[in-house]
Amino acid sequence: MDDHRAIAAVLGDYFKGLYAGDTALLRTVFHPAAALFAELGGRSYHKGLDAYLDGVAQRASPASLGEPYRMRVLAIDVTHDIAMARVHVPALGFNYVNYLSLVRWEGRWVIVNKVFADVPTEG
Repeated sequence: MDDHRAIAAVLGDYFKGLYAGDTALLRTVFHPAAALFAELGGRSYHKGLDAYLDGVAQRASPASLGEPYRMRVLAIDVTHDIAMARVHVPALGFNYVNYLSLVRWEGRWVIVNKVFADVPTEG
């Protein structure tokens, strides 16, 4: 499978996991030592994977709230065994843009870093 398609498949599982609140599926797309960072509402945000997944498990999922599924890939850039994906994740009243760093780790693509922001909507 070509790298862009393989990464798109990882991102598809990332979206499905976020939308359904499926922490088991989300765990499969992240490296166990992944880090997540943001500046949200003037507060710095940093979590490791386990703390992040605990938060996902504790909240209502977009699917359970009947939200439309609007998550999408904006860009994928691959250089050998590293990649960067920019994705749009509108959910739970937020308009998130994520920058996801990926590496080919033990033969498969995984997210090692997530940096995200809630961006103002136009209109």
